[in-house]
Amino acid sequence: MSQCKVIAVANQKGGVGKTTTAFNLGVALSKEGKKVLLVDSDPQGDLTTYAGWYEQDKLPITLPDLMEQSMNDEPLKTKEAILHHKENIDLIPSSLDLSALEMSLVNAMSREYTMRNCLSEIKKDYDYIILDCMPSLGMITINALASADSVIIPVQSQYFAAKGMTQLLKTISKVKRQINPDLKIDGVLLTLVDKRTNLSKEIENEIKENYGSILKVYDTQIPLAIKTAESTSRGKSIFTYDKNNKVAEAYSSFAKEVLEDGKDRVKNATTKIR
Repeated sequence: MSQCKVIAVANQKGGVGKTTTAFNLGVALSKEGKKVLLVDSDPQGDLTTYAGWYEQDKLPITLPDLMEQSMNDEPLKTKEAILHHKENIDLIPSSLDLSALEMSLVNAMSREYTMRNCLSEIKKDYDYIILDCMPSLGMITINALASADSVIIPVQSQYFAAKGMTQLLKTISKVKRQINPDLKIDGVLLTLVDKRTNLSKEIENEIKENYGSILKVYDTQIPLAIKTAESTSRGKSIFTYDKNNKVAEAYSSFAKEVLEDGKDRVKNATTKIR
């Protein structure tokens, strides 16, 4: 059994810090000695841009190319698609072609498993694969959820943040029932938290009140900071851009919580085997 854990970072609401979380969590896990692959599964290609590859149309192989190879039953060139980032993480980039692919997926055989198929041969090379999902619940996101072991839901601490979660949770449980029975939700991560207001506390309480029985809310909260926005345009993680920043500290402690989840998973698997 592959020891690799595949995590989808998902929320159909845009602007909640998904890409920032996927990238900085990846770098933080790599700093803990883990081998990490990021997969940009959003046609906007924000994660690819964040990692410093600005001209996606000039990249030789991107995720939509791999998924097309899988749909056409051609040999998969997954390893050739992987880009190596100087902060010791790898990336499978995306491009706008992914939007067009969403349409053709509808008629594909085993359409929900196309992305999983693309990743299956490289799982053995990594400890963690992190999928940055697009802000919608379409076919590409379903593919990401079908490929994942678990989901992390970043939620921006503002009013109505919890409102969109019902739809996301419905989609996740449908995928779990019909496509990927092992899928679980690791937890909710509060992002863009402004400590000067009581709002984040209220949002946290609201989420715990409405979903506390089924969802864990991570202890770590990601603070709102200008430096984070600056780092996103420089192709660097917050650790390289400003390592003493409170956001860097927060992502370090979040990575430790994610590693704890991983330990529980291994422990449970071992118990099952016995």
